[in-house]
Amino acid sequence: MSPVAMAFNPPTPGPGPTDPPPDGPVACTDKELRPGETTRTINVGGQRREYVLYVPASYNNASETPLMLDFHALMTSADYQISNSGTREVADEEGFIVAYPQGINNAWNLGPCCTESRAVDDVGFARAVVEEVSAEACVDEKRIYATGYSNGGGMAYSLACRAADIFAAVAPAAFDMLEETTCEPSRPVSVFAARGTRDSIVPFEGGESTPPTRYRLDPITFLGAEGSLEKWADINNCSGTATDIGNNCKGYSNCDGDTEAVLCTANRGGHKAWDAEASWNFLKNHTLP
Repeated sequence: MSPVAMAFNPPTPGPGPTDPPPDGPVACTDKELRPGETTRTINVGGQRREYVLYVPASYNNASETPLMLDFHALMTSADYQISNSGTREVADEEGFIVAYPQGINNAWNLGPCCTESRAVDDVGFARAVVEEVSAEACVDEKRIYATGYSNGGGMAYSLACRAADIFAAVAPAAFDMLEETTCEPSRPVSVFAARGTRDSIVPFEGGESTPPTRYRLDPITFLGAEGSLEKWADINNCSGTATDIGNNCKGYSNCDGDTEAVLCTANRGGHKAWDAEASWNFLKNHTLP
């Protein structure tokens, strides 16, 4: 286990997100999902969309199971994300389901970027994936999460802003909030962000950047790593100032709805992914109210 991952373990043992509740397991006898990896298609707004679903070997219909959506970076794919993000391995250890959505143009529509068409409804796609998986699996509806790398991290932020009724918490990496977008979630949302100080694509200090795509896009303006942390402290109505919680992480914990806003920084780190185990150790301790 990495040092960062240890920082977010609960101080005392207790029921985890995959443990049966104290009154006994919640059976889903009408569900038929089985362990394994499958590629699926779904229609969203007249568009054929695709995602890969990974169900760990430990899964059964005897109890509710957390679900995570893991979004790939710009110009990569769901298959790339499965092989490189680390969430599949953590899912095997911790017993949660992972969906890996595939973006149109290998990109996600964040409003001002990054798909070729601004009409792509990726938030609707994410909602549809959750609905379809929940219809087939014994999903814990209070423990649905989003994570992602680069443009996929931006998608995780979008879901925190626009789908807080479904997603309990998010863990974006190598991306920040955008000045051009409005974020007004229906409730406070816990956020765990991972950033590198020498990111040449998403500048740590914020400012203008042009997405590296094969088609022309207008520049976007990042709030920066610190600016994004403060943005979420404001959204979650956190009090005080960010405190050092070790392992190059700092954040706010005195926030509405028992939410948190955390930023973990890799000194001299570039545009890189995150520690999937550390992200999960944070996410799994947050549930929908």
